[in-house]
Amino acid sequence: MNEELNNLITALREELTQYGEVLALMQEQQELIINRSANDLLLNLNAVNEQMERVAVTRQQRELCRQQLVASLGGTDETTFREMTVMLPAEVQPLLDALVQEINQLLQNIQKWLRQNHMLLQRSLDLMQTIMKSMFPSSSAVAGTYGRSGQVSPVNPPPSSLYEGII
Repeated sequence: MNEELNNLITALREELTQYGEVLALMQEQQELIINRSANDLLLNLNAVNEQMERVAVTRQQRELCRQQLVASLGGTDETTFREMTVMLPAEVQPLLDALVQEINQLLQNIQKWLRQNHMLLQRSLDLMQTIMKSMFPSSSAVAGTYGRSGQVSPVNPPPSSLYEGII
């Protein structure tokens, strides 16, 4: 049981680390959105996707370690994490509880940053749409991206005095 317990603790710590990386990327992402760094934002989004793949692998590893520990304790597949923790010696229960609490807190923080970043991106898109409508008031392409056939509508801004003034 000691080896399985140590493996689970190691897996939980690794999961905590990986979620910490996601949070750092979310914070970087917000700064990039605010600074309108489109190219760097695309790189950040790729990094987030790669990090989420690492998180998925880490979670699978943690779940495997949990299942192995539960089996060594005589539990079943239906044994919850809380039930498993109660089956362990009292001196390790606070450590597992603390790791789980930290992971849950990180997940809540990540969700908060995701919501904020989404809201900032939405506001940026709304602003761009407003600017486009003011520059090209008769443009129907600004109102919708897709035509009735489901194909992307071509964006051909109508001639305007602004366009002619730039040329």
